[in-house]
Amino acid sequence: MTSLSLVAGSCGRGRRGGDNRGAELGFHYFFGNDLLASHLVTDSLRRVNGHWGKGLQGSRNGSGNKLRVAVRLKKWNKHDYPWPDDIDPNISSGYLRYLSEFKPLTEKPKPVTLPFEKPLVDLEKKIIEVRRMADDTGLDFSDQIEALENKYQQALKDLYTHLTPIQRLTIARHPNRPTVLDHILNITEKWVELHGDRAGYDDPAIVTGIGNMNGKSYMFIGHQKGRNTKENIFRNFAMPTPHGYRKALRMMKYADHHGFPIITFVDTPGAFADLKSEELGQGEAIAKNLRTMFGLKVPIVTVVTGEGGSGGALAIACANKLFMLENSAFYVASPEACAAILWKSSQQAPKAAEKLKITAQEHYRLKIADGIIPEPLGGAHSDPVWTSQQIKLAITQAIEELTKMDTEELLRHRMLKFRSLGGFQEGVPVDPQRKRNMKPSEVNVLKVADIESDLESLKEKILKAKLPSDPTTTQAIEKLRQDVDDEITEAFISMALHEKLESVKLAISKAPSDQPLDHNLKEKVDKIMQEFNRKISHPGAYLGLKQKLEKLNTINKLIELKEKSEKLKAEINEKVPAEVKEKMKLLKNAQEKLLNGDSLDEDLVEEVAEAKQQLIDVLKSANLQIVGVTKRTIANSSPPPPELQEKIVNANKEIHKEIERVISSSKGISTKIEELKEAIRDGSSPENVEKMEAEIKEEIVAALNSEALKEKVENLQVELSSFMETTIEEDNKVPTDNGRW
Repeated sequence: MTSLSLVAGSCGRGRRGGDNRGAELGFHYFFGNDLLASHLVTDSLRRVNGHWGKGLQGSRNGSGNKLRVAVRLKKWNKHDYPWPDDIDPNISSGYLRYLSEFKPLTEKPKPVTLPFEKPLVDLEKKIIEVRRMADDTGLDFSDQIEALENKYQQALKDLYTHLTPIQRLTIARHPNRPTVLDHILNITEKWVELHGDRAGYDDPAIVTGIGNMNGKSYMFIGHQKGRNTKENIFRNFAMPTPHGYRKALRMMKYADHHGFPIITFVDTPGAFADLKSEELGQGEAIAKNLRTMFGLKVPIVTVVTGEGGSGGALAIACANKLFMLENSAFYVASPEACAAILWKSSQQAPKAAEKLKITAQEHYRLKIADGIIPEPLGGAHSDPVWTSQQIKLAITQAIEELTKMDTEELLRHRMLKFRSLGGFQEGVPVDPQRKRNMKPSEVNVLKVADIESDLESLKEKILKAKLPSDPTTTQAIEKLRQDVDDEITEAFISMALHEKLESVKLAISKAPSDQPLDHNLKEKVDKIMQEFNRKISHPGAYLGLKQKLEKLNTINKLIELKEKSEKLKAEINEKVPAEVKEKMKLLKNAQEKLLNGDSLDEDLVEEVAEAKQQLIDVLKSANLQIVGVTKRTIANSSPPPPELQEKIVNANKEIHKEIERVISSSKGISTKIEELKEAIRDGSSPENVEKMEAEIKEEIVAALNSEALKEKVENLQVELSSFMETTIEEDNKVPTDNGRW
């Protein structure tokens, strides 16, 4: 397009002398491909001082001066909107597409591989490599290519039939996923886009227009994402401002007035939440849309094509029928935002996505969605036209059903759809004083006391087990190991190390088993474990996992110790002569006599001493270091007499009462006890906990001034020690610890 400007001016002196008047004429001549006009203009003009000019014959002003016209040519930028230069003059249909700014991309979008699709990349590379070999060598590799393609299709099917919620969300956010206008242009025969909210603004994040489908007109409204960075910035990443929702409301009223069914497409992360949008009434615009949609007298069908975020999606989704594409998502808050609120880290997004029930399958199960529209394997971006036709089929079937209803039935159907969502309970009392916090759930976190009691019981079972394996103990240990494995897997996922771990596992599985690991692979494993240990060592992080790991390590050490002990016992029994074994039986009989209160004669005492010396010699011959001879403890001997037991119980009760009195009367001790409990909950170091416990014990002992209680305890100690002295040394057991007797 060319612009022609004319400038007229006086070439002589004016009446006042020295006046050189000039005026620019306020008109332009436009010409395009008219060769005759171009030739006449250029032929009649000549170049003067950078301008094209020509003196006009017979033209003089009042002073007799000659009038000259100067012409300047300006070249405008050429574009094809709305009409291209080479449009077909014989066109009979499809001319409406020239009115839309949504043009096909000049460059094909680059393929994007999602994180969970990486196992398929290796198969694709193999297929490409085999095809290249076939082209280079001229050999027939059709069988190999067909086998690889079948394997690829099977892997693709297995992958896309077992997707997790967070994986479906990544597909819904795929950069190459077809947009709303892509679907509209694929399913309509005629389409014209309508703009503006009639308040001075047109929000490009929401597109509206009238389209013809199967000979019937519909009002289409939807969130429009961009196909590249430039378009995404122009469309504001499909996050509408209040102007967009008011434009959608205007079109809904227009459709209601003319009786057009309304089809809405949802694909937005949410309404734009900047300061300007809030000042312009973002919440009011969404609320007004919600209220108005329930009163529209035409059928409304909504299709969630990508992600639907909170009220920004619901503002155009109060429909009679709601359909969702197979890999779409609908949520009140994004998994990343939910994880940041609940767990203070967006790395917990996979867990949040599972808890939020955001997938189409969950919405259909909860009767929020009325149907699931299938997608091809690989997502909608792998075959956009086929996906659009599936959308068209679902829309036409829903419209056929809804058009059979009269206005009252249609409004009631829409109201009942939303009234039936969710559930409620009546008559259940609610505690008004219940405290709620947003800390991580402590339901599955074992308390320190519970872990210590479980650990002590397992210790006792392991050390006292006479059989090679106790089924109850083995089952408890296996359950603990399974719990630790599950929590470690969740920890890797929350730390964003799961993908790295899977890639390393895949590389290890491919490595030869008879050769050592590659140095680079070993470095990767070390880096992953270092990062895992660094993150798990943070104070207050993964408390339940830390406690279970410590418990499992202790159990493994006990099992190892017991295995060594059993092995050592077996070796010693082999080396003990039969004569010594007979004398050990003699020792056992002597022990039973002492426990029954009988006295031993001098000959039996000598035999006992001789048997003990022979046993020591046998142990020395087995290269065992004799640390000393221990006396039998109450834990391994018969219980004290009932009278002594009753005294011990009563003394313990009095001691506990005295300690409780001291704690309740001393605020300092109570404060330190609370600090100790808080330190244990926060996962403080064992040294710090032991130090705090020692300080509390010292203060309690210093505060105890009951002389009668002290005297009673001392008397009990004398009686108990005298009872212990009546037992003989333990000869029927061989307690060992790392080869020491």
